[in-house]
Amino acid sequence: MTFKDFNFKANLQNSIDEAGFKEPSPIQKDAIPVILNGKDIVGQAQTGTGKTAAFGLPIINMMKGNSGVEAVVIVPTRELAMQVSDELFRFGKSSGMNTATVYGGQSYNMQLRNIDRSSIIVATPGRLIDLLKGKKITISPSFVVLDEADEMLDMGFLDDIKEIFTYIPKERQTLLFSATMPQAIKKLAQNILVEPEFITITKSEVTNSKISQSFYVVDEYERDDALIRLYDFKDPEKSIIFCRTKKEVDRLSTYLVSQGHSAKGLHGDMEQRQREEVIKSFKKGSLDVLIATDVAARGLDVNDVSHVFNYHLPFDSESYVHRIGRTGRAGKEGTAVSIVTPHEFRMIQKIQKTTGGKMEAKVVPNINSVKVKKTDSLRSKISEQKVYDSGIDLVESLKEEYDLSTIAHKLASILTNETYVKGNNYIGKSQNDIQRLFERLKDDRGDRDSRGRGRGGYRGGNRNSRGGNRGGRSGGRTGGNRDGNREGNRSSSGRRDSRRG
Repeated sequence: MTFKDFNFKANLQNSIDEAGFKEPSPIQKDAIPVILNGKDIVGQAQTGTGKTAAFGLPIINMMKGNSGVEAVVIVPTRELAMQVSDELFRFGKSSGMNTATVYGGQSYNMQLRNIDRSSIIVATPGRLIDLLKGKKITISPSFVVLDEADEMLDMGFLDDIKEIFTYIPKERQTLLFSATMPQAIKKLAQNILVEPEFITITKSEVTNSKISQSFYVVDEYERDDALIRLYDFKDPEKSIIFCRTKKEVDRLSTYLVSQGHSAKGLHGDMEQRQREEVIKSFKKGSLDVLIATDVAARGLDVNDVSHVFNYHLPFDSESYVHRIGRTGRAGKEGTAVSIVTPHEFRMIQKIQKTTGGKMEAKVVPNINSVKVKKTDSLRSKISEQKVYDSGIDLVESLKEEYDLSTIAHKLASILTNETYVKGNNYIGKSQNDIQRLFERLKDDRGDRDSRGRGRGGYRGGNRNSRGGNRGGRSGGRTGGNRDGNREGNRSSSGRRDSRRG
């Protein structure tokens, strides 16, 4: 089965083709026909199974393009709101569907202007209920989606969700997605859905079992040093390094080139011709390292990528699955390496829980470990090297000036330059440090569970911070700036035209 079998409108199908999507995932295959038939659904599937496309594609296909908000997607966190909004914008832009992202800690006026120009709102519960209760917006969406419903329950948003639905007309199609189905979510589904169809995708390993996954814990200032050290140690044949923002891609590609690596960046601000040249070079092998954003790498089909490096973890498990899926293709083995700080431990645990994969905690190799590996590799090359006449001629000419021992030492010294290792001897956390971090995380969870999670009790009960501002980032997405500080309307900024593709 392919996406063409759903008979989507031409503009939407073009967007799907541009994204490089070919065959639908199980949740997409089962959910899309039901949604297109106008039925409410309860979809139980793990993060990383393609749920955004499962609800986004049929909704965009059925939207009429009238003025006003036609669809509302409610998600638990700011980071997921941005991720979902990116995805929906990409699918809907050819159909003229604009997307506004709404979460706490940002200007109300800015968000209101963006909502006025949008067909789809992607919102966190705290800020959305603030807008509705304050009568700052009045909406009558035809489609409402609750994504990651169990996560919203865990975060204490259940009362907000119930209250939001008191402001939304009953004439609507409602879609609820959740990885698990606790009793509270089942009861919520009974109250807000009408004769829903239940779709359950049984949990299986979402990630390719041929991909070896590991993570290394460092302090924030050590990311660059850790990346270079790991790159030297693993010596990948061809690799992709993922960054969150376009700015980070540009900075890191310049840095890697300065360190002697054949590297180039790939992101949405590049012209189509530049993007094609970079991808062509990467596929041909004239480029060893590709540094990319998530959106730029979607649909990238290169079978011989040996390693994927996560310079930063993505904001959600689904993006992690897409990232590491660039390696281990066509039946080959692959390696996925993530560089994390202690603050990202919860995300590590969430990824492992939702993907079914195992990420092994490792220590960044010290200088001696890398040197030993490089020396072993050099010994192997020398052992396998054939002796050519040109080599014999060189030694014979050198014998006129040096004895054989001196010649051997000089040539070996030239070769051993390859084993030089830059940077500090020790980078990142030790195995004991990592173990203590795991224990502290376990203790913190136990303390939180013993205190309970009330509506006002999660992380201090501040609704604006609950509205998804979990990553500590204060920026917005205003004016079509889709990286870093990202907020608001995805359609009407005049600056977007220069950044298409």
